[in-house]
Amino acid sequence: MTNSLSKINDPWLRIVTGASASFAMVTIISAVTIGLTTPKNKSVSANKMAIYASLLAIAGGAVVGFVAGDASFKTDSVTEKSETTSGKEESDTWKGWRNFVVKRKIKESQEITSFYLQPQDGEPITDFKPGQFLTIKLDVPQQERPVIRTYSLSDYPQSTDYYRLSIKREGSPKDLDVPPGVASNFMHDRISEGSIIPCKPPNGKFFIDVATSNPAVLISNGVGITPMISMAKACSHKNPNRHIWFLHGARNGDYHACREEVNAIANDAPNLHINYSYSRPQPEDEGKYHRQGYVDRQLLEKSVIPEINQIHGSSDAEYYLCGSPKFMDSIRSGLNELGVPEDKVFFESFGGGKTKGKAESTAQSAADTAEIVFARSGKTLNWTKDDGTILEFAEANNIDPPYSCRQGVCLTCMCELQEGEVEYTEPPTNEPDQGSVLICISKPKTSKLVLDL
Repeated sequence: MTNSLSKINDPWLRIVTGASASFAMVTIISAVTIGLTTPKNKSVSANKMAIYASLLAIAGGAVVGFVAGDASFKTDSVTEKSETTSGKEESDTWKGWRNFVVKRKIKESQEITSFYLQPQDGEPITDFKPGQFLTIKLDVPQQERPVIRTYSLSDYPQSTDYYRLSIKREGSPKDLDVPPGVASNFMHDRISEGSIIPCKPPNGKFFIDVATSNPAVLISNGVGITPMISMAKACSHKNPNRHIWFLHGARNGDYHACREEVNAIANDAPNLHINYSYSRPQPEDEGKYHRQGYVDRQLLEKSVIPEINQIHGSSDAEYYLCGSPKFMDSIRSGLNELGVPEDKVFFESFGGGKTKGKAESTAQSAADTAEIVFARSGKTLNWTKDDGTILEFAEANNIDPPYSCRQGVCLTCMCELQEGEVEYTEPPTNEPDQGSVLICISKPKTSKLVLDL
């Protein structure tokens, strides 16, 4: 009866129904009992007992109805809470910008400083894949619009309650036609503990699959160490039996960020093999690095690959690269010469801009003119080939899409292409999602484009 009553939503109807049902049941039982067992001279007393039993039955039925409703309420509440929690877990990635507070600011080396970020609203933050980046927005003085940048997440805490960015103070690179790092200098000089920074959820296609057993070689120089720390920590936490080689190059100990942190990971994870190369070591660096020189093909050929072969009986491994453009080109070329398949090499490059003297590639089949519909902004504009990339055209018309590298690397400018086709001015370093385009290096190919911007 309780299960049936619990299905009645109206509490008064549930109580009356319970009382009536109990009254009817007890009345029938009493009548049968009196008729079969009670002598005629005691029928009056028996009738009184039946009346009292019926009244008790009414009260008891009402209580049962009430309790059934209360139990139903509690059950529904638990179910609703469970469904809400489940839904939250499935969609715990926030949309758009969310304010984060700088809880700690720690100098890691001569050039690199770490910033520990926690959400201002105190709500949980989403997990991320080791190697991914965080997009931040900075209100930098003398800049016409907010400066948006992407930085690799440099830590992988076992309990995701903060994000860490380790940022290098950028000067003006010798070989790149770009000004000094506006965002990085602002972070170092103007951002302090307590500062608020808007962030977008972690993203990026450069990450390691922690679950696989294949050996992995993490190769970096300079600030390229940041995603590698995240990868090494994630594997040590979740797959400690996997063999990881951690190769990092720095000028000397003053420029080597997070050295002791990586050493601590290796102390707890015997399958993490570290090798530091210093190009210009100092006397005080003695015993803190493994070889003088650079992380290069020779190190891979003479040391790392033979070790992999010895442990696994095969030289098959995955290679993850991150660092300066010249370093990356050198390592990729060396791996190619050593016969490592391209599909085993994953990379992310730091340093924006175009090399001086390098002829810019152009979109040979781009349209001369096109109508571009910026659907979200509600603008329909006419583009010509002199207007540059779609990103440049959008900015010139007071539409401010997110962007960072402007080279087709970081995927920050990726947006959905709802109609039409684009032509890339140069091949994207990272491929956009299906149905999306990178507007920083693309121009219209068809006479009409519809973009979700």
